[in-house]
Amino acid sequence: MLDTLDTMTSHQTTQTMKPATAAKKLGVYLEATPAEFREGVVSRAELNALQTDPPQWLRDLRRDGPHPRPVVAARLGVSIAGLARGGVTEPLTTEQIDALRQDDPEWLRRERATQAEVRKEAARIAEKQQQKEEKAGRGEQPGRPRS
Repeated sequence: MLDTLDTMTSHQTTQTMKPATAAKKLGVYLEATPAEFREGVVSRAELNALQTDPPQWLRDLRRDGPHPRPVVAARLGVSIAGLARGGVTEPLTTEQIDALRQDDPEWLRRERATQAEVRKEAARIAEKQQQKEEKAGRGEQPGRPRS
């Protein structure tokens, strides 16, 4: 009985993930990856290898696209929801993203302004929270004047 337990506990399973998860972690559009990537499973070790020493297909995808929506949104400086409001629902290539930047449509300017306001508000809230934590660390009561 003890021998059986030893062999069961010493056996480590390899952590794997679906290709969609791996593509998301790599920041690439799954449908643009090679068939062998889409049809298999990816181990944690394989993902790490792809990240540290990307093969040519991965370098090409990251450079030229098509890019998934989170990457498109980041490159344009807008949110994913902002992309949808602007009518961009499909993956875009780097060339298409550059063309959008060049054209600078009204929806893109509006969404960038919205995103800038969101970032500014997030920074304000974080600063306020930090000040509150610093006061608590000094033993001050919020809303009470120091004596």
